[in-house]
Amino acid sequence: MKAENEQRTGLLYGFGAYGMWGLVPLFWPLLKPSGAIEILAHRMVWSLAVVGIALLALRRWSWITEVVRQPRKLGLTALAAAVISVNWGLYIWAVNNGQVVEASLGYFINPLVTIAIGVLVLGERLRRAQWAAVGIGFTAVLVLAIGYGRPPWISLTLAFSFAAYGLIKKKLDMGGLESLAAETALQFLPALGYLVWLGVQGQSTFTSEGLGHSALLAATGLVTAIPLVCFGAAAIRVPLSTLGLLQYLAPVFQFGLGVLYFHEAMPPERWAGFSLVWGALLLLTWDALRTSRRSRARLAEAAAEAETAAGTGAGTGTASGSGSGAGAAAPAAAPAPGADPAPSREPA
Repeated sequence: MKAENEQRTGLLYGFGAYGMWGLVPLFWPLLKPSGAIEILAHRMVWSLAVVGIALLALRRWSWITEVVRQPRKLGLTALAAAVISVNWGLYIWAVNNGQVVEASLGYFINPLVTIAIGVLVLGERLRRAQWAAVGIGFTAVLVLAIGYGRPPWISLTLAFSFAAYGLIKKKLDMGGLESLAAETALQFLPALGYLVWLGVQGQSTFTSEGLGHSALLAATGLVTAIPLVCFGAAAIRVPLSTLGLLQYLAPVFQFGLGVLYFHEAMPPERWAGFSLVWGALLLLTWDALRTSRRSRARLAEAAAEAETAAGTGAGTGTASGSGSGAGAAAPAAAPAPGADPAPSREPA
């Protein structure tokens, strides 16, 4: 019962995280007339403030000396900060310039790009279904490029930058809150310097557009941190396969907002390209679920065989170590270890 409640709680956190990421295109336009770079700088500055408060409350500081004393880890953190800055900045610019649909495509194709990077960089081997999904995704990009009259560079940049960010985070092996704190700490001084420069030039909107606008710019820290906290809470409560399915919520919401709320154009060639991407993702999801189900079945079978072998060994030892009376009782006890143990564990 407790496990079920934990998983239900994890699902709620997951829906919350990806739901907020999916609805964030509604927030960035509220920050106009601030430009994308100014918004990005505020996001970096205020994110550090929010994350710092969280770390202070949780008393997590030991990781700082670990990062500072390891040049490789510090370098990877700086690289992660640079890559996610590109991702954040371009996404804000795309939303505020009427490119929500193309931005959503970037997060649809991100799993395919992540798989491709796994093959090219990490030398991972793909199953047939994964190769087919990547091939369909590549075809979709070609169709969209022909339809746009140019490559969908916003989508590709968002997808590749986020996939690269994921690869760097894998190498870093740090907690979500700690790594975000380290990245925003490295972003803080350049971001603050840029905001000060804007103020000196008389181009800052933080103080010139009223208190409400200032509060919205400060809220970028919460907009960044809260979904990440929810994501972290979900990640420890639900299986990775479930989390992988939930990730599609964000681009689905973004696509829906782009078409239904922002009324962006969807000519036939764009529908064709998106349909191919969705087909590739369905194939990828089906393959992942099938592989996960087979893995669980093999683990259960191996556990059952081990339990059977252990029970049989115990029964044999009892029979051989006793007198004739114990030997006569052995056949009655023998069937129990050999029985399928799964039914006895199923209700739990």
